[in-house]
Amino acid sequence: MESKRVLITGAAGFLGSHLCDLFIKKGYEVVGMDNLITGDLSNIAHLFKLKNFEFYNHDVSKFVHISGKLDYILHFASPASPIDYLKIPIQTLKVGSLGIHNLLGLAKSKNARILIASTSEVYGDPSVNPQPESYWGNVNPVGPRGVYDEAKRFQEAITMAYHTFHGLETRIVRIFNTYGPRMRLNDGRVLPAFIGQALRGEDLTIFGDGSQTRSFCYVEDLIEGIYKLLLSDYAFPVNIGNPDEITIGQFAEEIIELTGTDQKVVYKDLPQDDPKQRRPDILKAKELLNWEPKITRAEGLKLTYEYFKSLTKEQLEKIDHKDFSEFTR
Repeated sequence: MESKRVLITGAAGFLGSHLCDLFIKKGYEVVGMDNLITGDLSNIAHLFKLKNFEFYNHDVSKFVHISGKLDYILHFASPASPIDYLKIPIQTLKVGSLGIHNLLGLAKSKNARILIASTSEVYGDPSVNPQPESYWGNVNPVGPRGVYDEAKRFQEAITMAYHTFHGLETRIVRIFNTYGPRMRLNDGRVLPAFIGQALRGEDLTIFGDGSQTRSFCYVEDLIEGIYKLLLSDYAFPVNIGNPDEITIGQFAEEIIELTGTDQKVVYKDLPQDDPKQRRPDILKAKELLNWEPKITRAEGLKLTYEYFKSLTKEQLEKIDHKDFSEFTR
């Protein structure tokens, strides 16, 4: 039987590279695409020798052409951390508008099913907790986070328009905080920031008073949920994340205990529009996909910390610093 072929955008990024691994493992032909604005080829270097993997260095905000058949498209190309999308706001908006339009057109022309990576950020600073898919959100469209939040909200809107108007097979995953190997240190997200500070022997920085909450899902669990959603028959958004909620203050204590260090915790002002609570309602994922996370935070943190400890100083520095100069047009 002929193997199915999938296009994964953002393939050299944190989640994209794990998706490439999963689909290769399941016997798919995988086409990876990334302009490397935040991705890193080292995340997928192990795949280049495989005959069922090919890679295109391309910006999906420009016209996208793939020869041959495509069964599935997974759109994961986008800056996803505050440091990234605050440095490159225009590119963040373009990949969430021009990019998704190009890929929806490609899916239509190939008669392919498309899954888009949305985010819990569509809920903004929520007034309900946990956040169900039926909650419309509390988003500031002109605030500093608006470039990311509204790009993702537009992605969802245009994807549903293609589904209802053209009958396109579409899937929407709303991803909550995820962690694991291949994250970039100091990308503005709390977990890699804490681990990076611990590895360097620095004090841990908490923005705000530490009472704000997050819910962390290990990447292996998240990727499995995404795969199940892709193969489902449900076109509306589905939350995928871990509902085990913890305050940032408690989380800092867990990192200090994990790393065996004696850093202090320092506090700085909370950034504008930073969400006070973040916890997914995953009832829909449980009912529709028979999915829920299996890896505990203690297990996942240990695996993640071991990954970062195994990297060389040069690799850590490469992860720590990203040059956006060529993308700031």
